[in-house]
Amino acid sequence: MGWEAVLVMVVVVVMVIALAMEWAAPDLLTLGCLLTLVSCQAVCGSSKLPDVNIAFRGFSSPSLITVAVLFVIVTGLMQTGAMSLLTDRLVGRPRTVLSAQMRLLFPVTFLSAFLNNTPIVAMFMPVVDDICKRTRISPSKLYMPMAFAATFGGACTMIGTSTNLVVKGAMEKAGLPPMGFFDITWIGLPCAVGGVIFILLASQKLLPDRKPALSLSDDLRQYTVEMLVQAGGPLVNVSIRAAGLRSLPGLYLAEIERDGEILAAVGPSEHLQANDRLVFVGIIESVVDLRKTRGLIPATDQVSKLSVPTSHRCLMEAVVSNRCPIIGQSIRDGHFRSRYNSAVIAVARDGKHIPGKIGDIVLQPGDTLLLEGHPDFAEQQRNSSDFFLVSHVENSTPIHHDRSWVAVAILAGMILLASLLSHEASSAGPAVDFLLPAALIAALAMIITRCCTSTQARESIDWSVLIVIGASLGIGEAISLSGAAKYLSQQSVSLCGSNAWLQLAVIYFLTMVLTELVTNNAAAVLMFPLALEVSRTLGVSHVPFMIAIMVAASMGFATPFGYQTNLMVYGPGGYKFRDYLAVGIPLDLVMMAITVSLTPFVFKF
Repeated sequence: MGWEAVLVMVVVVVMVIALAMEWAAPDLLTLGCLLTLVSCQAVCGSSKLPDVNIAFRGFSSPSLITVAVLFVIVTGLMQTGAMSLLTDRLVGRPRTVLSAQMRLLFPVTFLSAFLNNTPIVAMFMPVVDDICKRTRISPSKLYMPMAFAATFGGACTMIGTSTNLVVKGAMEKAGLPPMGFFDITWIGLPCAVGGVIFILLASQKLLPDRKPALSLSDDLRQYTVEMLVQAGGPLVNVSIRAAGLRSLPGLYLAEIERDGEILAAVGPSEHLQANDRLVFVGIIESVVDLRKTRGLIPATDQVSKLSVPTSHRCLMEAVVSNRCPIIGQSIRDGHFRSRYNSAVIAVARDGKHIPGKIGDIVLQPGDTLLLEGHPDFAEQQRNSSDFFLVSHVENSTPIHHDRSWVAVAILAGMILLASLLSHEASSAGPAVDFLLPAALIAALAMIITRCCTSTQARESIDWSVLIVIGASLGIGEAISLSGAAKYLSQQSVSLCGSNAWLQLAVIYFLTMVLTELVTNNAAAVLMFPLALEVSRTLGVSHVPFMIAIMVAASMGFATPFGYQTNLMVYGPGGYKFRDYLAVGIPLDLVMMAITVSLTPFVFKF
């Protein structure tokens, strides 16, 4: 083993320790380690260390670009309300952590068996976020189980994950008989069942229960907002509980006005009727979520009279100053919309419920108004004497419910196209990426059909996730190029002798370790020639070893960079590196035990 391999191993160990100790953000640490290796290569000129071209070509890899494009597709689904349309009935409204996990794990596992697991995780991330808001369940209890469930399902069919296609393509390139679509199911399905059971039983204690530093209920701004039940909409004749109007944190339904009659202290079993005027009091975050609920529209007609297109609007907060010209007048009499080209949809005053309709509220100095209008309002009024403070509300663009089925159709088209292309990819080898073309077309369609704007598409991309993925791919190149992976693999396998079962366990273990340190596809590519040589040396079938590589390279749970879906939930779940170790190490061992013990019975040596 040369000094280059030693150097790479030292850098990787330091990176793992730094991630575990949280010395810096994951994107800075991984990128910093990659730059260290590139700098060493520039100084010494060794061909066994990655140069700039090799180290950074991971940032142009199809898998990284696919993840970036999927952010855009999910934004289109969110901005049209299509996500809730797809998942409300599927996931429902769980009340406990166990119930929420069960409602997530089973559909995610099933869908990931027939669709690539990366878009499945991207699709369900907003669903998890919505569940956490409505139930006050810690995000750390749901994000990791959801991502792991997608991994379970991906190992159940040949197209569930790109790793399976990589191994299948390598087998065909080596002149080996091709594997069938469901051959891996005999092992992947028991692993999926075992994994789901493990998550349901063990995650309650192993996963942290991290809450936001500031509780939603600590917000002193209590807005009064009015919404109408849309005639012919999905909430007509639906109970308040079933509509989810009792589950938004920090928000309560103060009263319902129906045919001129006021219904106060409304119970959760009360059924909504068309044109009911609902008066809510609550915090800004829940008011924003309320505005996105399908079947509810603002009670004020001023919103529909705005000259600004819906796709260009957002919500803003403005505090009324004592020099505002309409102080002492009602919002309607002061012609607020005509004067400021923005509509008042909610008012906050001393944390109290303000009686009466929004248009009849008489403005007072210090009132905080929630406005819908063009973002330019904030720039125009920031230094105006009419308002003390003006600020944007994040993620508050109105939902285009009329385009929800367009977004669903685009998603279905992407899935169909990806499925068709996957058959070509499985026969063309690992170099063919079937998901990226389908995802690019779908993302472009989302923008062209105005399911989301180009600005929203750009802002949706989480660059820190992409940096970690790209840098991890570069570090994986360094481990392979330096010879560290090959040396360690050969030394370990040489200790096992001619026992085929023991050799299978070692192949699985080494592939699993490589997956945790590099990437799933890199681990599969590195271990394939070694596993094939071992089977030929022992004079046994290669199939058990290929199955072991497929499962082990897909089932990387102990580090956030073991699989790209792990990285996608790392930030949103608020996880620390040690959280993956706590859950992932025992889960890795469970998957290994199932695969190594079961594979030789299904696929004889």
